[in-house]
Amino acid sequence: MHTVTLIPGDGIGPEVSEATVRVVEASGIPIAWERVEAGSEVMHKYGTPVPDEVINAIIKNRIALKGPLATPIGTGFASANVTLRKRLNLFANVRPAKTIPGVKTRFENVDLIVIRENSEDLYSGLEHIVVPGVVESLKIITETACLRIGRFAFEYARRHERKKVTAVHKANIMKLADGLFLECLRRIARDYPEIEYQELIVDNTCMQLVTRPEQFDVMVMENLYGDIVSDLCAGLIGGLGLTASANIGEGDVAMFEAVHGTAPDIAGQNKANPIALILSAVLMLRHMGEMEAASRIERAVMAMLAEGKVRTRDLGGNASTTDICDAIIEKMH
Repeated sequence: MHTVTLIPGDGIGPEVSEATVRVVEASGIPIAWERVEAGSEVMHKYGTPVPDEVINAIIKNRIALKGPLATPIGTGFASANVTLRKRLNLFANVRPAKTIPGVKTRFENVDLIVIRENSEDLYSGLEHIVVPGVVESLKIITETACLRIGRFAFEYARRHERKKVTAVHKANIMKLADGLFLECLRRIARDYPEIEYQELIVDNTCMQLVTRPEQFDVMVMENLYGDIVSDLCAGLIGGLGLTASANIGEGDVAMFEAVHGTAPDIAGQNKANPIALILSAVLMLRHMGEMEAASRIERAVMAMLAEGKVRTRDLGGNASTTDICDAIIEKMH
């Protein structure tokens, strides 16, 4: 029996979370779900979007599945998502982007992995007003974090039989910070002679991604670039509603999440697309060693999408959250 911490989230989070729980349980894997609250509603109750009981539950169970959490823009409380990653030391974000049969996009044969350093960079949140009208934000890059994410990326490539790792940077401008990142990646690359190593400036990377995305395999980058590029890559395969995400830390602690928004305009209406969280649960099951169940769910999702009969509004249809869930479970059997 596995025990998984479940954070339903804000807005449409509870709906997509319950759909995901149904699909995972239909796979036959015995899971006990420990439900805890985090996000904007919790802020009003406890004065923090991430109460200590959430952190403690994840540390105890080692695995968490999380729906989307709301983050205020410009004002208000700190991002609950960033808080979770920092407090749990989830240093690596893994975002696969692979062409999905039946989902029409501008590209074919996309099959890449974005690996994002999750713990530092501008997301350290170190900023202050120098004088009125002037704000200084500090970009923190450390050798320790660069070596750690570099090792993670190359180990991921080796384990999944990937052939190339691309380090994405802006070292032509940030010669010290991004220069340190590249220096660390080069040191790591020497230990993996069977894997091709490439370096690419981030703006050129974005241009290359929207012209020839099939040239990329595993991509590794600092926090801010990773945030932007991973969403760009989601657009190559049909959007965030189809994109899985994993946050991996040391000691096998991991959190799997949908990275789309909370969509408060359709919350509670049974209209939300649960596929991103369901595919994140597939990553979770693989992390837990439940390979057969993970593959069965993934095959069912792909078969349903390829068939094209059951689709939520964001994918051009009018199916409900429940309809998607039912269709996936039917394909599993």
